Amino acid sequence: MSIVVSGVRPTGNLHLGNYYGAITNFLKMQERNECYFFIADLHSLTTHPDPKMLHTNVRNILSEYLACGIDPEKAAIYMQSDIPEIVQLYLLLNMLAPIAELKKTVSFKDKIRKNPENINAGLFTYPVLMAADILIFNANYVPVGKDQEQHLELTRNYASRFNHRYNVNYFNQPTAYIFDKELIEIPGLNGSGKMGKSESNCIYLVDNPQIIEKKVRSALTDNGPVGENTPKPDYIENLFTLLRAVSTPEVVSYYENLWIVGATKWYSNLKKQLAEDIIKLTIPIRQRVNDIRNDDTYLRKVTQEGAEKAKETARKTLKEVKQLMGFKSF
Repeated sequence: MSIVVSGVRPTGNLHLGNYYGAITNFLKMQERNECYFFIADLHSLTTHPDPKMLHTNVRNILSEYLACGIDPEKAAIYMQSDIPEIVQLYLLLNMLAPIAELKKTVSFKDKIRKNPENINAGLFTYPVLMAADILIFNANYVPVGKDQEQHLELTRNYASRFNHRYNVNYFNQPTAYIFDKELIEIPGLNGSGKMGKSESNCIYLVDNPQIIEKKVRSALTDNGPVGENTPKPDYIENLFTLLRAVSTPEVVSYYENLWIVGATKWYSNLKKQLAEDIIKLTIPIRQRVNDIRNDDTYLRKVTQEGAEKAKETARKTLKEVKQLMGFKSF
């Protein structure tokens, strides 16, 4: 059994891209691995979230994780800020993080380009805190997307430097978790790249049927194929990608054939079918979210038990790391 660590920042609700890109695979991982799933509330501070909304966002993400089927009996689910050992390891790992290396981090350069008024030290050392999240459990695997691969490489760098500096073979070299099949990248409804909160092109798992129907109707289309067997424009292929994710193979085949033969005036039916199938998928999740989100007793139990599971390992790791570095008690 391997150790897997994964976290999400509480910046809003989960959407279909999160569901197919992460959650469905988390459900598989928890069945055969020792998993630690956390809400990265400390990471969110780099963007200065509204203090009045931070706990609400944490509650939403936690409730949606549980509603989708992540099982607190099988995995540790906790808030990052509830594990002080992570912050202490973060401080120690900063001593192994050269400034020149951190300056080259792609995500840092991208964020300061987009938000030049918010260049803070927490943003600069973001990869070190991410490494602490992983190394505090000496994880074997981390489920990451393409945009996080460099951060995982930096984590391996810090693990190697620690082992070399203190002449030990203590930290593992965590690698990306390889799923059974290629991940589905859910596209946005506006035809521009993948579904994402910042792009305003999402269908959220908690959207009600009326909102889902409205969003799907607004998806970018055209006048239909210009002939038989013509290539689909990207924005039409996006609709078919969504259809393949939520609909039956028979439904997908029916609309694929309409495209192949060059039929016209069927986009409205495709959108209606797509909306119905998304609603069928999300209604049970939304109902469970509403029940869980209002159950303070259950949420407290889940996070307290998850934090205790996480702390048991985190305390051990931090104690051993400090001893290897020369910290001793009198």
